[in-house]
Amino acid sequence: MIIAKNDEAKRSKIWTVVTLVSSVLIVLIAVFLLTKLFTTNPLEGTWEDEDGNFVLTVKGNNSLTVNVPDLAEDYSADIKMDYVLDKDEKTVTIKMNDSEVEKAVKRSDGILTEETLENALSSVTTTFDYSVDRDTLTLTEREYGEQMVFTKK
Repeated sequence: MIIAKNDEAKRSKIWTVVTLVSSVLIVLIAVFLLTKLFTTNPLEGTWEDEDGNFVLTVKGNNSLTVNVPDLAEDYSADIKMDYVLDKDEKTVTIKMNDSEVEKAVKRSDGILTEETLENALSSVTTTFDYSVDRDTLTLTEREYGEQMVFTKK
């Protein structure tokens, strides 16, 4: 034998170490996959509305950025908002962040007003039932049942 030159005790130690290392690797990979499966945020990523009205960039720290492309003449705005995700109920509640709205109004140099932004964002600031199917996110408003469909960018 090439390994340990016919020394049965050394081969036994080597075999024990190889078995131990491979077992530890299998357990670590299983824990990693189970953690990813049950703790990841299904909404995380960049989603574009099929009508082109909104682009949502969802981050894992309960914040998202809404990009409204045609808010004013040749002006688009990025507004940071907060959200609460309930995986058990499959709901997401998007809340407007007043300080971020004020910042967006200041950045626009008079093009936008708070009222304009609030009206534009009113359709996304509510509680939705969500459904993710591959690269398609469907948000269904809980009160009226209106749907918004997004595709992953």
